[in-house]
Amino acid sequence: MFQRTILRQAQAARSILPTSPSTASLALRRTTQQRLPALRPFAPQTSRFFSTEKETKEGENAEAEAENTDAKKLEAKEREVIELKDKYLRQVAESRNQVERNKRDMDAARKFAIQGFSKDLLDSIDNLDRALLAVPKEQLSAPKTEENKSLHELVEGLEMTQRILLNTLEKHGLERFDPGQLVEGKAQKFDANLHEATFMAPSANHEDGDVMYVQSKGFRLNGRVLRAAKVGVVKNA
Repeated sequence: MFQRTILRQAQAARSILPTSPSTASLALRRTTQQRLPALRPFAPQTSRFFSTEKETKEGENAEAEAENTDAKKLEAKEREVIELKDKYLRQVAESRNQVERNKRDMDAARKFAIQGFSKDLLDSIDNLDRALLAVPKEQLSAPKTEENKSLHELVEGLEMTQRILLNTLEKHGLERFDPGQLVEGKAQKFDANLHEATFMAPSANHEDGDVMYVQSKGFRLNGRVLRAAKVGVVKNA
C-alpha cells in the first residue's frame, strides 16, 4: 500500500513538469525577460573639470567696479552738496550785504536830503557875515546912545538872525567851521580836505602852511565837507 502511494505521487509530478526540456527552458527565458528591465549597453562616464579661478576673478572685478561706481557717485554727491552749500552761503552773504547797502543808502539819503537846500543857504549866511563885518568895531564898542542906537539894534538883529539860522541848521547836521580861530594859541595848518587856498604869501609872524587869512568859512553836513573854507596860506620859502 505504501508503494502504491509513492507511485501515484511520482505520476502526478510527471504530469506537472513539461515533457520537453527545450520548451521549459524557453518558457523560463521568456518569463525572465519580461520580469527584468531592458539593459542598456554600458558606457563609461567621463567627468569634466572646469577652472573656477576665472569666474572668481570676474566676480571680484565686478565687485570692485561696483564699489568704484558707488564711490564715484558718492564723491559726485558730496561735491554737489559742497557747491550747493557754497552757493547758499554766497546768496546769504550777498543778501546781507544788500540789506546793509540799502540801510546805508537810506541813512545817507536821510542825512544828506537837505544838501541842496543847505548849499542855497550858504550865500545868505555869508552875506550876514559880510554885513556884520561892514560895521566898524569902534562904533560897536562905543556906548549905546540915541545917535548910534539904530546901528546897535541893527547889528543885534543881524547877529540874532544869524545865530538862530545856524542853530536851526545844526539841528539838521549842518555846522560851520572857522579856520581862522587859534588852536592852543597857534594858527591852524592848511588841510586840503577842509580848506581851499586862494592865495599864498609870506608872513614873518607865521610858519609855512599856516592859515593867515579867511575869505569864507567852511561848512560840514553830517561830517561831510559841504563847502571848503577859502583861506590864504603862508609861504615864506
